[in-house]
Amino acid sequence: MSVPTTINAVLLKNAPTGEVQFDYSAKDATFELSSKPFSESDLKDGFVLVKNLYFSNDPAQRGWIAAGQDASRGYADPVKEGDAIRSSGFGEIVASKSSKYSVGDKVLALLTWSDYQPLHEAAVFQKVDESEGVTAPVYLSALGYTAFTAYFGLKDILQLKEGQTIVVSAAAGATGSMVVQLAKHVFKAGKVIGLAGSDEKSRWIESLGADVGINYNDADYKEQLDKAIGPDCTDAYFDNVGGDMLSFLLTKVKKFGRVAACGAIAGYNDKSKLNVTTWTQIITNSLTVQGFVIFNYVQRFPEAIEVILGGISKGTIKVENTYHIEDLSKEEKPLAKVPEVWSLLFGSNKPNGKLITKIA
Repeated sequence: MSVPTTINAVLLKNAPTGEVQFDYSAKDATFELSSKPFSESDLKDGFVLVKNLYFSNDPAQRGWIAAGQDASRGYADPVKEGDAIRSSGFGEIVASKSSKYSVGDKVLALLTWSDYQPLHEAAVFQKVDESEGVTAPVYLSALGYTAFTAYFGLKDILQLKEGQTIVVSAAAGATGSMVVQLAKHVFKAGKVIGLAGSDEKSRWIESLGADVGINYNDADYKEQLDKAIGPDCTDAYFDNVGGDMLSFLLTKVKKFGRVAACGAIAGYNDKSKLNVTTWTQIITNSLTVQGFVIFNYVQRFPEAIEVILGGISKGTIKVENTYHIEDLSKEEKPLAKVPEVWSLLFGSNKPNGKLITKIA
């Protein structure tokens, strides 16, 4: 591959306080496109130049670009206005001044929404080998951060035991769908109940291992959920949503039960939707509610990889049809459409499983 003479990127123009403005021409546009000259001589010792191939799309990115953040209270530095939008991703090294990595190496790293990226060798997460049939999309889905989040949420936060009941929200999403698979097939949960946004998604999560899939857009979804859980309540709840759904589920977790606070997608664009109205349930039923982020577990990623690879090899963990690729590689200006693909995470038309953007 040749070394580019320019690097194109999507930058944060106006940090959003509410809804993200995807129209580049709007006065309050959230994003803007940039193009800067580049020469291989710009590459410093210890650095590599990565041609970005795939981007992971994650709700957490919405938090990274939000206005008015207190950086001291976050697990990652906010994206500043004028900086490129960060994204975990997969790419190929096209130039190297590193003793660790060579031209042609495929790598996973925290990239930016750009076509090329200079990276210090220490910023590369890992070199990957696709020759064994584990492709780039699998490294970003079943063997990616969302899968690791599911694993450690179940093992460490919920401490899920064989035979127990668990409920998971956003169960058709990247993290939720892996929670379903791991809970049922690795941790041997007695009952796995998943909440998803349509009947089709509900049937899909049942195909992954959920005993019951419930469409949370049904007017009577709470009654359906109450019936599925049964009179003994649930041992554990894996929360990816927050707000009204969390408020209801807190009333359905049994005494001394556990809740993993993993995501809050209900309120990324409107924080008023995150209000919890049943806080007293935590007190009166001695519940343990614990938040966590995957970066707490970096040193233990090999543990998760070993378990998940074991499930894949046995056929108990599915990888086919558990991710969706939006291919922009044939577009004249693929980067311009990257934010639009990311926006699918927050709409009713989000594909099942992990949403991945291919740009080259």
